[in-house]
Amino acid sequence: MKKLCLILLVPVLLSACSEPVSETVEVVAEPVGLAYPVTDKVDHVDNYHGTDVADSFRWLEDDVRESEAVSSWVDAQNEVTFAYLDTIKERGAINSRMKELWDYERYSLPEKEGGRYFYSYNNGLQNQDIVYTQTDLDAEPELLIDPNSWSEDGTVALGAYYPSPDGKHVAYMVQDGGSDWRMGKVMEVESSEVLSDQLDWLKFTGLSWAGDSSGFYYSRYPATKEEEKFQSLNKNMTVFFHQLGTTQDQDRVVYANPKQPDWRPNGQVTEDGKHLVITVAIGTDDRYSILHQDLNEPDAEPVMIIEGFEYDYTLAGSIGDDLYFRTNDGAPCNRLIAINSKQPVRDHWREVIAETEDVLDDVNLVGGKIITTYMQDAKTVVKVMDTDGKQTGVVDLPGIGSAYGFEGKFNDDETFFAFTSFNSPTAISKLNISSGEVTAFKTPEVAMNPDDYIVKQVFYTSKDGTRVPMFIAHRKDVVPDGNTPTMLYGYGGFNISMTPRYSTVRLTWMDMGGVYAVANLRGGGEYGEEWHQAGTKLNKQNVFDDFIAAAEYLIAEGYTNPDKLAIFGGSNGGLLVGAVANQRPDLFGAAIPAVGVMDMLRFHNFTAGQFWTDDFGSSDNPEEFEALLKYSPYHNIKEGTDYPAILVTTADTDDRVVPGHSFKYAAALQEAQAGDDPVLIRIETRAGHGAGVPTDKVIEGYSDSWAFLLENLEMELPEGFGE
Repeated sequence: MKKLCLILLVPVLLSACSEPVSETVEVVAEPVGLAYPVTDKVDHVDNYHGTDVADSFRWLEDDVRESEAVSSWVDAQNEVTFAYLDTIKERGAINSRMKELWDYERYSLPEKEGGRYFYSYNNGLQNQDIVYTQTDLDAEPELLIDPNSWSEDGTVALGAYYPSPDGKHVAYMVQDGGSDWRMGKVMEVESSEVLSDQLDWLKFTGLSWAGDSSGFYYSRYPATKEEEKFQSLNKNMTVFFHQLGTTQDQDRVVYANPKQPDWRPNGQVTEDGKHLVITVAIGTDDRYSILHQDLNEPDAEPVMIIEGFEYDYTLAGSIGDDLYFRTNDGAPCNRLIAINSKQPVRDHWREVIAETEDVLDDVNLVGGKIITTYMQDAKTVVKVMDTDGKQTGVVDLPGIGSAYGFEGKFNDDETFFAFTSFNSPTAISKLNISSGEVTAFKTPEVAMNPDDYIVKQVFYTSKDGTRVPMFIAHRKDVVPDGNTPTMLYGYGGFNISMTPRYSTVRLTWMDMGGVYAVANLRGGGEYGEEWHQAGTKLNKQNVFDDFIAAAEYLIAEGYTNPDKLAIFGGSNGGLLVGAVANQRPDLFGAAIPAVGVMDMLRFHNFTAGQFWTDDFGSSDNPEEFEALLKYSPYHNIKEGTDYPAILVTTADTDDRVVPGHSFKYAAALQEAQAGDDPVLIRIETRAGHGAGVPTDKVIEGYSDSWAFLLENLEMELPEGFGE
């Protein structure tokens, strides 16, 4: 069953934003030969529950598209940053090796509809993936969609695509400049003709076809003024049905609830076309209310069958009248239940697969079986069950890593899955469900040898005694000796698990001679909902303590030392890096907070930020305000501190975590830095929060980041690197 489109990072009394005053403030200290731009300050104070909080760089929140002052500041900062990066002679070698590793064929999992297979493909260095179709696995692939022709700079991307059940049409979404906003289009498969159907104001939605392929269900927000499009709050999401060949203004409203503007409903049609399941979210927590509409009844309306936003109910599929949900209701590590759509009351619910010690991460009804994916200490285990929940087999995996996929039709005997690890590029395999035979579908050929790398898992103890897992990877010829450059990565939020995945940019770091470590912090989903909640709201400090303890473990175990240790994280992970660099600046030699949530008092006032209060809490709440103020990266920068070398990265068109977070944080950090290490900000153009960024921009961005680390950790590249 296709999963819902989720908001990943992945919401006082506030006065109006002030204009910069004429007074300017010079930076207290600057590295030799590096002069930061002068950043104006404003006399702006907010009062939160009786506490005055200054916000001297409030003007940097203004949209760079609308503010000449902010645009000029961005240009000035980039000029300094790129001038600094240009002095790092090894930067070209890093870029060269990253390109070499990136230049391999990559495939997505095939999807079969109407007797056709559909999958995305990249020949190596294409800016955007393209979509192919073929009638069977031995047939010649046919090019269907090529986003690389949509723009000269490669910044217009394919957001997602959805083949119709009869295989005759593909609905797809176009993403421009990295924005979360999408435009919906439809293509006829046989002719590759793009139809006149066009859908606007799509965000955080999937498209789900009716069983007869006559049209599809989708969600959208109301039209927004152009000047407010990229910063205003998103409210009043509505589910529509679009009939093929009609205009969007003719689309039928399926479900709306104007009295609940913060609700986010998304509709999914079950494989048999009999049921529409509308999952309603109110934040980023996996806590949903569920509506059901019987599509066999022409006059039926959506009916609430689960309400209250208390637990996760993720639709796995249906068999007849039974709807199958993976849920943490009564099971923090998840279980599988069946709800009869004719008798949906709780007394009639049936448990199909009981909770275990491992986290039930994913469930698919395919090939007459139930294929379950478990997380066991953040590693994947795959089990095959019959429809009564009795285990009938396992899917053998090649080692420590992550497996995902296993989607398909309930009556098909095949499914596809991917396996990946830190030293294993993503390989696609086909599983014959009856026999259990696994055969290779697409195996990548990369300019690396997996046997040249070590991947292991360790466990360490956090501040409060909690046992935390961590993956460590490096080249075999790198022997950590307490002086080895090491990158520690973390996220720690939103129930998102950091499982082993292949990454060209991380492999480049290892080829540079570095150790790469990933800590499985609380706030993630590695051990279920209790692990997640232990890193949220008033418990958020646990996440930072776990990360600090991971750094101390790497030092104590002789991998590295503070001068050679860098920390890196993006989005919620950018918040993590910013907070920890404030709390323990002595522990790290360098830090890269990427697209981070840095102002924890105001994040909920922009775009999707209102939904993140599930994890963060809100400054509107007095108790949560106190907790947020204690760790908010922007508010806990202290003048006269010797901070490690810090490269802040963001994008001017990020409308998920608006770049004002990073702008204000960088300005405050440059003013406060008392040491000799650089504090810079790299601001990408037309790149958004990460999705849809063209390959060349991704390679350039990471090459710059790794060059920054090389310079500030005083690394020496191995002989012959990048040649």
